[in-house]
Amino acid sequence: MSAEKKTVFAVGAHPDDVEFNMAGTLVLLAQAGYEPHMMNVSRSNLDSNELPEEEVVRIRRREAENSAAVIQAVYHPPIADDLMIFYENSLLRRMTAIVREIQPTIVLLPSLTDYMEDHTNTARLVITACFSRAMKHYTSIPPRDPTAQDVYLYHAQPHTNRDGMRNLIVPELFVDISSVMETKLQMLGCHESQRQWLDETQGMDNYLESMRQSSAEVARLNPACSWRYAEGFRQHRHVGFSAEDGNPLADILGDKVHCTRADDSAPRGDA
Repeated sequence: MSAEKKTVFAVGAHPDDVEFNMAGTLVLLAQAGYEPHMMNVSRSNLDSNELPEEEVVRIRRREAENSAAVIQAVYHPPIADDLMIFYENSLLRRMTAIVREIQPTIVLLPSLTDYMEDHTNTARLVITACFSRAMKHYTSIPPRDPTAQDVYLYHAQPHTNRDGMRNLIVPELFVDISSVMETKLQMLGCHESQRQWLDETQGMDNYLESMRQSSAEVARLNPACSWRYAEGFRQHRHVGFSAEDGNPLADILGDKVHCTRADDSAPRGDA
């Protein structure tokens, strides 16, 4: 990969997870010249109580590919079934292969606290895949050469901005996505099969409006800026991922990013 090439990898557990919580930021990075990559770890084979399982998988795969095509993102196919995303050897080695192939500089990934384990386990897999990217003796599946680029990890908001214990999660980094909300809606709208499923299983009768409301709430959590819509992130600690601490998301997107956390790069007693 060329040293000049910059890549962003957005990963969710299921088709539409990226669209709900990360797609606006992904669009902005693509507009800034980053090559966008998207992946849902699960095939979403359980996303219907009516259709045959393989038909559900086919539909969800097509919808995910259509969403990625909206922004010409590279789509990476799933590697697990619903409720089978575990922090285990085989999935970790497969995720490591993908990270080594993509060589991302920025990774957008789920929150480590959310209402279901598919989401949190996806975050754990991606974290370790990025951490192990440079380990020569850690063999991925399929085998891929280790890479040594700096990578910066940003955890998105949990679903509806609450963790599994109903606590409101306030991000430390806000991204103004007002200018790309229509693209975010277009991407999420590609997941047409989810309208009935989310209504039946999660009481979400209008998933597009639910996403819009969630993005508006994130914007309200940042009273310093009068944005209409925002996505929120918490940045993973840099140790093991980059030579130095930094915040490329803020550097790239400029005034579309507002950080509420003070610089804590100086050594601390608990470091």
